[in-house]
Amino acid sequence: MVHVPRPTVTGYADRFSVAPGETIEFKVSCDEPGEFRAEVVRLRNGDTNPAGPGFRESVVDTPVTGTYPARHQEIRTGSAVVVPDGGRLALGGTGAVHVFVQPTTPAKGPQAFVSRWDGTGGWWLGLVDGRVTLRLGDGTTVHETVADAPLAPWIWYSVTASWSDGATVVTATPTLTSANSLWSPAVGLAAPTTGAHEGAPVPARPDVDTVLAATAGFTDHYNGKLDSPAVYTRALTDEARTALSRGEGPTADLLAHWDFAAEIGRTGVPSDTYTDRGPHGLHGRGHNAPYRAMTGWNWTGEEENYRHAPEEYGAVHFTDDALDDAGWETDVRLTVPDDLPSAVYALRITLGDTVDHIPFWVLPPRGTATAKILLLFPTASYLAYANDHIVPDVPVAQSILGHTSVFAAPDLALLEHPEYGLSTYDHHSDGSGVGHTSRLRPILTMRPGHRHSTGSLWQFPADLHLVDWLHGVGAEFDVATDEDLDREGAELLGRYSVVLTGTHPEYYSARMLDAWETYLGAGGRGMYMGGNGFYWVIAYHPEKPHLMEVRKGEAGCRAWQARPGELHMAFTPERGGIWRNRGRSPQKLFGVGFTTEGMDHSSAYDTLQDFADPRAGFLTAGLEGTTVLGDHGLVGNGAAGHECDRYDLTLGTPPNALLLATSAGRHSDNYPLVAEDIYFPFDGLGGTDNFQVRADVVYLTTANGGGVFSTGSIAWAGSLATNGYDNDVSRLTRNVLERFADPKPLDPLDV
Repeated sequence: MVHVPRPTVTGYADRFSVAPGETIEFKVSCDEPGEFRAEVVRLRNGDTNPAGPGFRESVVDTPVTGTYPARHQEIRTGSAVVVPDGGRLALGGTGAVHVFVQPTTPAKGPQAFVSRWDGTGGWWLGLVDGRVTLRLGDGTTVHETVADAPLAPWIWYSVTASWSDGATVVTATPTLTSANSLWSPAVGLAAPTTGAHEGAPVPARPDVDTVLAATAGFTDHYNGKLDSPAVYTRALTDEARTALSRGEGPTADLLAHWDFAAEIGRTGVPSDTYTDRGPHGLHGRGHNAPYRAMTGWNWTGEEENYRHAPEEYGAVHFTDDALDDAGWETDVRLTVPDDLPSAVYALRITLGDTVDHIPFWVLPPRGTATAKILLLFPTASYLAYANDHIVPDVPVAQSILGHTSVFAAPDLALLEHPEYGLSTYDHHSDGSGVGHTSRLRPILTMRPGHRHSTGSLWQFPADLHLVDWLHGVGAEFDVATDEDLDREGAELLGRYSVVLTGTHPEYYSARMLDAWETYLGAGGRGMYMGGNGFYWVIAYHPEKPHLMEVRKGEAGCRAWQARPGELHMAFTPERGGIWRNRGRSPQKLFGVGFTTEGMDHSSAYDTLQDFADPRAGFLTAGLEGTTVLGDHGLVGNGAAGHECDRYDLTLGTPPNALLLATSAGRHSDNYPLVAEDIYFPFDGLGGTDNFQVRADVVYLTTANGGGVFSTGSIAWAGSLATNGYDNDVSRLTRNVLERFADPKPLDPLDV
């Protein structure tokens, strides 16, 4: 057996990008005692492949260089709503709780629906071994009342708990409609369940908060949905329980009633506030970003946009492995020197034999540019894939890859530390898709030198190929991130003559896409240096930019699909899914759009008639007579591969675009056509048969002297460094860069 040393130190920064004069904070956790060393390095190349230039970084002299005390910092996952009630919900010898519940893993551990509980005192309503259970504790004795049958997963129930003078009753009544649950009400499998007991103690009044979907100590996390929880001062009658199950709750003796739909508005439902409609206004606050804008117990299926029927979207989905902010304390603070050039850096931390890098981006001074060229890092896509478990957790992963996966130490560390959080390619423990992702946590997949379990570079380390190439050809450039683009829009892009994307800018917000459209229409120049870009719709939380949302469904190559009625995002009121289904296919701006993916090997391109078009002469200078392009590289041994995009007039490729080269006919059947193009499954959808399975290189002009060059392939950047940057892919890319950086307007291409 091969011994794989486990990492002993890791961390994260409080932000991705920072400008001179601003401060960035680094949070570090160590698994061993002692001291760790920290120093800032400038990153150039993160590919350890010996066939390439090798790993490249240089130490930067800053005041943070030195040693720091090692300490271990914990992460507590699980979403909940915390209600600081000031003691108003510390029920005594009589009281009641009602809530609609749709549990997703009812048999998994104790799970609290609503609680005011310190472990031995107070009251607690939830599930134990799948059965509705009421716990009452006086600080010494804990009394349980348990329903006689377990609840079924993904079924809505009206749950009540009442107590008075030591007598307790719990009930769970199915509230199925034809649309709101996994089963139809016609089947008759879901049945009411009850439990009653005597001799319960008077609950103690612990000095804790009331919590929905967990306890005050953030234990007993609940998986599933809650809707309309309410607390009463007195026990409920049978008539009251029946009325509550119909949504006609009594108002007498009401202490609190949380309306999760109250924050739904014109801008969505991004609020962390959970409104109490009761007499005391005991509003809650979200913990670890529960999912909002979710279908409730009374969803009819007639409306799929929560803004149009907010009364049917009063549910919140909680999971026991959700993470918003790791919440670590700061160990190292760096105030960026005024003379530190814009580039990608990392805090390199060392403990024993472990070295980790925490990347960050230094911008030019706010509102300025220090070069003509901008390299825009697709950090939204880094977040989408952050800490992904695609290979170990997806049964068909190796079939998709076309080869055996190889695990390294960081992959094993992710399996050992699930608290580091999930990617949007993973599933929560209850089987629901992960729709939130945060940068305030260690992201082990976003490290220079990291080799993805696909067997090659992916995302951030692959984008360092572009950094290395720009240095290699002597180009001066600034850097920025997707988060900066979302915040500043076209104003950011407009400071530059030419903007280069990363290799996989897959996840895009509306503001980011709008910025590109404005920039290109005003004469800007874009170099789309990858594949599968501008694909999934995302939104950043308006008050917490570290948090991103995506809802996948109905089309696209997807690891999960949003449940019926839940395709609209909460952070903004937009419909999720792929941009193509929102009328904004990537072809309309960049000439190409996603068409295939495969990980077995990459291919070359064959040049086409347009490669010799005199109007493309500035692009192809020095490459006259070339028939095969990019039959080399560090990503699959070719420039066309991993994920590829095609020219398609029917999807909006401008008819004036020049189609310079294509890899059609060069891919294996491990490269299938994308799901959104397959209306009926049939034989012949792989790379050996289907003409749409290819990567296309495209050049087009835009209004006011602007232009776009698109490579159509993630693997392209891996071919730039061959032969010391002296190769066909590098020459073509350099020709484009130099002309696009020239402020002289591009000659428009006629149709």
